[in-house]
Amino acid sequence: MKFKHTHRRGFLIGFVDFFTAGIFLLIYMPLGLQQELDEILGRRTQRYYVAYLLGIPTLFIYTLVWMAKISEELKAKAIALGVEGPYTSFWHMFGWNVFGILCFGPAIATYRFFGTLNRVETELNRRNSDV
Repeated sequence: MKFKHTHRRGFLIGFVDFFTAGIFLLIYMPLGLQQELDEILGRRTQRYYVAYLLGIPTLFIYTLVWMAKISEELKAKAIALGVEGPYTSFWHMFGWNVFGILCFGPAIATYRFFGTLNRVETELNRRNSDV
């Protein structure tokens, strides 16, 4: 699969998603991001809309933990591929979303997530073009 690197504006995505209470990602994820994550992580991940719906009664704690776990898996993939950091991680995603909520923390966490995702995609594209 050739990755297109369409997610370069991670901070903006996180900023808009924060102010729409996650509704933006409900629209954005099915447009290709969910499939890219499945391909990169080598398994079918739980759909974001399911995590979002399960998050509603838990004040979105479930959704945050789901995203933090995906972040940690993405970090592991980046390290396995030899991609240089900085990486996203469980604690980076969780910490910025909880403790940094008043200072654009969710946007910072999402920016780092998409930065790691783009570097992983670049490396996978490079390896696929070498074959």
